Amino acid sequence: MTVHLVIVSHSAQIAEGVCELAGQMGGGGVRLIAAGGTEEGELGTSAPRIHAALEDALQVPDDAALILLDLGSAAMNAALALELLSPEQRTRAQIAQAPLVEGAVLAAVSAAGGADLAAAAAEAATGRDMPKVL
Repeated sequence: MTVHLVIVSHSAQIAEGVCELAGQMGGGGVRLIAAGGTEEGELGTSAPRIHAALEDALQVPDDAALILLDLGSAAMNAALALELLSPEQRTRAQIAQAPLVEGAVLAAVSAAGGADLAAAAAEAATGRDMPKVL
């Protein structure tokens, strides 16, 4: 199973930047798909954009998708996008309970090392406890 990361932010630039950072930190061994902003290029989130990213990530039957998101409507639209997947695809996708940047980096490193969906999600979740003051 290959785990791909879907990065959801209200800002397309933030989603793309998180993909760039996590991709480099993960050594380029994991696929990151940005799903930020709206179809009109505005700030916000879009269930159809998230759904399209998930469909892209789940093309191969054994692949999985871990969704990392920023706040508010991103969670609501990601949940809606999951509902639009087939029941089989839904079993291979989940939303990470993790901070966007730290979680994406940790999940990328984990997935690049061969972790499955549950392990990548668990690793992403540890980003909640990363110290900011040393």
